[in-house]
Amino acid sequence: MSNKDLYKKALNGDDLSLEEAQHLYTDFSLQILCEIGEKVRYKHIPKKKVSWQIDRNVNYTNVCISGCLFCNFHCRPDEKQKEYTTSLDEYKSKIAELKELGGLQLLLQGGLHPKYDISFFETLFRKLKEIEPSLKLNALGPPEVAHIARLSKLTYEEVLLRLIDAGLDTLPGAGAEILSERVRKIISPAKPTAKQWCDVMRIAHRLNLSTTATMVYGHIETIEERLQHIITIRDLQKERPEGSPGFRAFICWPMQIKGTKLSEIYQKKSEHFNKDRLFKGNEVSEQSAEFLRTIAISRIILNNIDHIQASWLTVGIDAGKLSLYAGADDMGSIMIEENVVSATGSHNSLNAKQMQSTICDAGFEPWLRDQQYSEIKNYSPPQPYIRNL
Repeated sequence: MSNKDLYKKALNGDDLSLEEAQHLYTDFSLQILCEIGEKVRYKHIPKKKVSWQIDRNVNYTNVCISGCLFCNFHCRPDEKQKEYTTSLDEYKSKIAELKELGGLQLLLQGGLHPKYDISFFETLFRKLKEIEPSLKLNALGPPEVAHIARLSKLTYEEVLLRLIDAGLDTLPGAGAEILSERVRKIISPAKPTAKQWCDVMRIAHRLNLSTTATMVYGHIETIEERLQHIITIRDLQKERPEGSPGFRAFICWPMQIKGTKLSEIYQKKSEHFNKDRLFKGNEVSEQSAEFLRTIAISRIILNNIDHIQASWLTVGIDAGKLSLYAGADDMGSIMIEENVVSATGSHNSLNAKQMQSTICDAGFEPWLRDQQYSEIKNYSPPQPYIRNL
C-alpha cells in the first residue's frame, strides 16, 4: 500500500493491520503522524474542548508478591518494617480532603497481597461507601481481580459480581504494561498473564462494567509488541456486548525505571525520532517525540475508543500539551495523591487552577468530568485553589 493510501486509510478510521500500523509508526514523520492523530481526534470529539478530573489515588497496601522489576513501591510480605495497609481512619481523612478539594472518586490500587481475598475487598468497599455514600470507586485492576479469584477459589465473573455488589463503580486498566507474554515473563514473571488481563476485561464488559485500557512502554518491548498491544485493545473492544461501555479511554506512558531492578539489567536503547516543532515553537525532546508518536498511533488504531489521555504525570506538562495536538483529548486527573510513579523520581504536579490554565494555554476549553466522562457542572473550585502536591 502506498503512503498516500495508508494516510487515507488511517484518516478514515479503518482497521489497520500490524504491518500497516508499523509502517505508519516508523516511516511517517512525527509531524504527519500527529496531523493524522489530531484529525482523527476531532472525528471522535468534535469540539475544541479537553477534559480533566479530580480524584485521589489511594494504595490500600504496598505488600505485593508479584515482584515486578520496574516497581520501587512494593515490598515483600517478609519486609515487616516496610509494609502497610491503609487504615479506616486514614481513609476517612483522605476522603474528607478529597471532598474538600472538589472530588468524589478514589482510584484504589495496591499490590497482590498474599492474604487479601474477596472478603477483604467486600468489607473495605462497603465501609468506604458508608463513610461517603456518593463516593465513586475506580478500583483494583485485572491482575488484582485474577489474584483475588485465585486466593478465593472463585471465577473472575464471581469476583467482579461480588465487588460490584460491594460498591465497585469502574475498573481501571492497571497492570497491562505490554500485553506480550514474552515481555511479562521477563519484567513481571509472577504477575497474571496478558491472557488473564484480557479475560478479566472481557468479562467486565459483559457485566456492563465501565473500564479503561493502559499501556506502559519504553522498556524491553519491541515496536511490534507495542503496536500489537494497541491492536489487542482495539479487538477486545470489538467483543463487548451492544450497549456495554467497554473501554472508555486509553492511557499510555513511558515506563519510569530509575533506581529499579529493571534499570540495573537493562539500558534503554535510544532511537532516532523527527524533532519537528509542533507547539508554539518549542522543540520537543526525543522522549517527548516518542510519546507523541505513541499517542498519535494509539488514536489512529483505536477507532472504537473515544478518549485518549495525555499522561503529563510521567512525561511532563509541556509534552502533555503537545499531545493535545497529536490525538489526546483528556488531561486526566490532578492526582491529589500518587505514590507509585513518584517512587521512581517523577514529581510532576498540577493543582486545579493550573490544570485549567494549562488546557487554556494549549488553546482548548477545559471541562471537568467524572470517571464516566460525564460533565460535572456548577463546579466551584475551593478557595484557595487546590494546593500543589
